Amino acid sequence: MNMKLALILFLSYASIVSGQTESIDILIGQLAKEGDDTTTIRLCLEISEVYEKSQPLEAMKYTIKAKEISEKLHYPSGIIKSVRSMAYIHAIQGNYDSTLFYYEKTLVLSKAENDSLNIGISLFNIGSAYRYLSDYKMAVDYSLQALIILEKYGDKSRMAQVNNGLQLLYYYLPNYEKAVEYGKKAIQQARELNNSELLLMSLSNLSMSYKDLKQLDTSKILLMQAQKIALKSGDIYAEAAILINLAGLSIEEGDFVQLRKYAQESLILHQKINSKDGECESLRGIAISYLHTKQYELAKKYAVNAYNIADSNNYKKEKASCLKILSNISFAMQNLSEGEMYFNKSDDLFEEIFKEAYLESAAHYEKKYESEKKELQIHHLEAEKDIQQLSLQKKSIFIVVLIAGIVAFSLISFLTYRNIRHKQKLQQLRINELETEKQLEATEAVLKGEEQERTRLAKDLHDGLGGMLSGIKYSFTTMKENLIMTPDNQQAFERSMDMLDSSIKEMRRVAHNMMPEALVRFGLDTALKDFCNDISKSGALTVNYQSIGMAGISIDQTTGITIYRIVQELINNTMKHARATSAIVQLNKTNTVLSVTVEDNGKGFDTGILDAKKGIGWVNIRNRIDFLKGSLDITSREGEGTSVQIEINL
Repeated sequence: MNMKLALILFLSYASIVSGQTESIDILIGQLAKEGDDTTTIRLCLEISEVYEKSQPLEAMKYTIKAKEISEKLHYPSGIIKSVRSMAYIHAIQGNYDSTLFYYEKTLVLSKAENDSLNIGISLFNIGSAYRYLSDYKMAVDYSLQALIILEKYGDKSRMAQVNNGLQLLYYYLPNYEKAVEYGKKAIQQARELNNSELLLMSLSNLSMSYKDLKQLDTSKILLMQAQKIALKSGDIYAEAAILINLAGLSIEEGDFVQLRKYAQESLILHQKINSKDGECESLRGIAISYLHTKQYELAKKYAVNAYNIADSNNYKKEKASCLKILSNISFAMQNLSEGEMYFNKSDDLFEEIFKEAYLESAAHYEKKYESEKKELQIHHLEAEKDIQQLSLQKKSIFIVVLIAGIVAFSLISFLTYRNIRHKQKLQQLRINELETEKQLEATEAVLKGEEQERTRLAKDLHDGLGGMLSGIKYSFTTMKENLIMTPDNQQAFERSMDMLDSSIKEMRRVAHNMMPEALVRFGLDTALKDFCNDISKSGALTVNYQSIGMAGISIDQTTGITIYRIVQELINNTMKHARATSAIVQLNKTNTVLSVTVEDNGKGFDTGILDAKKGIGWVNIRNRIDFLKGSLDITSREGEGTSVQIEINL
């Protein structure tokens, strides 16, 4: 089970219910006495905020009423608050497309009122919505725009929420150390402000980073602290999410009785707030607990219920996970045909999800690139128009000067011509700069999109397919204990188990190659060393790795990943084309310059052919070096090997 966010993190203009002591009945009674005025709007939003986490549909009714009255009175502040409240309620229900739509609407309304504070808040909320839609590039862009605006106001409460948002972004990137850094800041600020709701969010979110860092005790302590706050405040949404996270920790700890307890409690709460995705995850957790305690009929019952909810709501990833559990249950019950059927369905669905995610990502970056290219063309047209207008102005001056005298005309014409030429050169230089900037931005978007896809695919391969294969192995082992086999069948069975082990190792190797864990956790130096050792162990090529001046050096993760991919591509080219027996990879940092050298003793080649080279591998190498604004030098002669020298200014 995956850990999930305890609370939706979005900013508001001000706390609507500030120190509110009246009961909901009193608020509704006051509302009945009011007409269509700003007091009614305030009361509607107060009632909505009380209801939003326990009865979201009821909350939406009062928010819509507040918006209708605000529009009738032409009251911009009330409209913005109402639309923001509608977005938040959709977020609680998991309708993130609608959440993004309404937060974008608040940005338009805030810009129309020239309200910089609300603009900053809207930008941050849009970034948060993109995070829930798994578009982390857009999430970072909007969050940083918001940060610039909100810092001017010096509001500690909002800055604490921004820090909490940043820890989540870094968690999903993933950069767990950075996430912990911002999470600790958010917790400290929340305690200083005595803000229990923000403290609950920060504690729960920080627990996710510690869980993935395998510090399970710390993660559990944070969740238990958050649970106390949720129980005290009566926040059902947060309590349900925390129970799911505690259930996930129980799986990590191997305590399946405790897992069932947490999952059953969360199921009751998710049903109460009509959260179908939460209900589905809770049922799946119960099924897992019964599977591991060998109560297979009950496990199947809950897994089927979870699958039906996922299917009716088109939760594809949850459907695939339920099918995986059903496959494991069938294998454990020694129903091989049914287990294989569920396994194939799960495998097909995971493949469909991967394809959809890849196509969606590719379309997004292609659209972004085309948009930037059109924008650049517009800049070109505007530049040409400016030059033409300038030329017309000078012609007018020419006529005036001609009337004044031939001598004066000649002098001014000469100066004018020189001035125009100078400005044309400046305009061309600026256009060239814009082209370079846009090309680099497009390259950066493509490279980051590629790495995000690699990371996501690697994680899904490891967690999804790896879990399935391990489940099959577990089921086969269980069957072996209950079967009597002939010596020939015994030998065939053992060969099959060896093949299954080999499949698991190969899957892990592929996932590791797509996004090496050492690169994320320990940095470029360690990752390259592991990569070279792995190549050498394979026997395909002996690779000697050397690093100079890299001890204790931290390199930006994006830069590190880009350099790793360059070296990976160069070594792959050596193995494919160079007929080399050995190679050297050297990483050398001197002051702010990082040098990367890759040499081999292969057959060499004519470097002149590279200018006409259209292969994807070589194009990727050049694009990555251009993205890092680095320099490339290649030395090669036939029969004397090849040396590639790359220098990057950090």
